[in-house]
This record gives sequence, structure tokens and C-alpha cells, in this order.
Amino acid sequence: MNYIEYLPVFILLALLAEILGTVGGFGSSLFFVPIASYFLDFHSVLGITALFHVSSNITKIAFFRQGFDKKVILSLGIPAVLFVIVGAFISKYLATDVLEIALAVFLIVTSLTFLIFKNLEVKPTVANSVGGGILSGLIAGILGTGGAIRGIVLTAFNMKTEVFIATSAIIDLGIDASRSAVYTLNGYVHAHDLYLIPILLVVSILGTYIGKKVLERVSQEQFKTTVLVLILLTGIITLGKVIFDFT
Repeated sequence: MNYIEYLPVFILLALLAEILGTVGGFGSSLFFVPIASYFLDFHSVLGITALFHVSSNITKIAFFRQGFDKKVILSLGIPAVLFVIVGAFISKYLATDVLEIALAVFLIVTSLTFLIFKNLEVKPTVANSVGGGILSGLIAGILGTGGAIRGIVLTAFNMKTEVFIATSAIIDLGIDASRSAVYTLNGYVHAHDLYLIPILLVVSILGTYIGKKVLERVSQEQFKTTVLVLILLTGIITLGKVIFDFT
């Protein structure tokens, strides 16, 4: 598909991804990657998503700067940054179709489990935080998005909405800055796509602002349910894209 011809549609969908990512608290890449993959080749999606997400996370930190959880940033963020570098380096050598299917199934099964068994929770332990950081970082490096996995782990700590989003954004900023460097070395960042960056910067600011306004009307319990529903929808969208690509 010629993304230049469909640029207005691309921008509107990117704005929707930013709004949903803000409401969900795990960043726009979870929605932006499957959207952008309809317009760009997969490696270009990885490159442009990482750059877009850097500006997106800076915007979120500015809007939700009231507080963040330092312990979670260290226990989840450090392993996530280390393993996103590993994932980004090996992304050139793995079959992405298989990984996309695995990620989609994981998101669908996990979100449905938590939605159906509402009292089932991931324990807010350091081990779970480190494990979530490793898995989310590795998947983010390979597929361009690991925010849903990080979101599942973060919901276990029962943070206030603004603390959840700020903590997630700070971790994500480290992840995106690291993988952007590796993706550039891999040749995923193309000069002919760079004009999208200022457009997506405006999208990130507007989408974060709208998402913040939505969150002002959502209770803590509604927020947690929203996170899981958005993860489920993303899993379905990702699986649908893979199936569509095979047909």
C-alpha cells in the first residue's frame, strides 16, 4: 500500500493509537505497529515506531509528571532496556510471522484470563517485575512493541493512574532510545520516512492530551479493565493482520 496516498488515514489512525495507548498506560506502539504495518514494510515500521515512541513518551512524562515508582523503574526498566537491545540486534534473523502469531495468542489468552478471573492477579514481586522487564524488552526489540506485557505486570502494583502512566513512559523511553540506536545500525531508519517524525510528534502531543482528558473521567477499576480490554483488542488485531498477510 502507498502510505503517501493514504497519509491522512495513516495520521488519523496514529492519533487513535496514541489516545488508546495513553488510556491503556502502555504506550502507542502496541497499536501503532499493527496499524503502520499496513502502510510500511516491517523493518521501516520498527524504525519509525521507535522514533515516534521517543517523542510520545517524553510527552507522557510531561503530562503525567505528578509521580512515578522508582523501585519498579529499576526492577522492570533495567532488564527491559538490556533485553530490548538484544531483541533489536536479533530482529534481522528471526521469522517475524511466527513471533507475531505467538505474541497475538499470548495477548489474547492473558487478557481473557484476567478479564474472566477478575480476582486473579500477578503478584507485585521483584522476580515478576524483572521477568516482565526481560520479556517485554525482548519482544519490543524484535516486534516493535512490548507494552502490553509491561502493562500486565504494572497492573499488579495497583498504582494510581498517573503514576502508572508516568512509570511506564519512563521505562519505555529507555527502551525506545536504546532500540532506536540499534535499528539505525540495522538500517531500519530510512531517510524517505523521516518527514513523518514532526507529523507524529504533533500526533503524540495531541493524542496524549486527549487521552489524559479521557482518563480524568475513568475510575481506577475502569482503568484496569480498560488496559486488559485494549490488550485483548490488540491481540485480535495482530492475529487478524497475520492471517490477512497469509491470504
